[in-house]
Amino acid sequence: MDLDVTPELTIPASELGWRFSRSSGPGGQHVNTSDSRVELFWNPMGSTALTEEQRVLLSERLGRRLVAGVLTVVASEQRSQLRNREIALIKMAELIATGLAPSGPARRATKPTRGSKRRHQAAKSQRSTTKSLRKRPPVD
Repeated sequence: MDLDVTPELTIPASELGWRFSRSSGPGGQHVNTSDSRVELFWNPMGSTALTEEQRVLLSERLGRRLVAGVLTVVASEQRSQLRNREIALIKMAELIATGLAPSGPARRATKPTRGSKRRHQAAKSQRSTTKSLRKRPPVD
């Protein structure tokens, strides 16, 4: 099953890898016998679905999430492996979509207002007064 990230981007199922294991959490005795935990992994650097610019963008934005160049998501919220597979696909699509989303407008540097400077100085002098009152009185 292909992964639809955006209307323009679809990752073929052949590039996605699955791993299943036993899940902790709810399920009673059933949880000890079924592999309901799902790991979905994908190598964006070796993907044919991405352009070179998209690869660079993903490596910059998701660099900490990549382990040996592979992006991995885990789903173990549900008791059913099928439902966890659906959740893992949704998580992966959202992660890739946010990684490829255009960045917002650049921050414009501003100067502090006169009032904020005045309040800052007043707070500093108040703090200084509070601390100076904690000192021992001078010995005569």
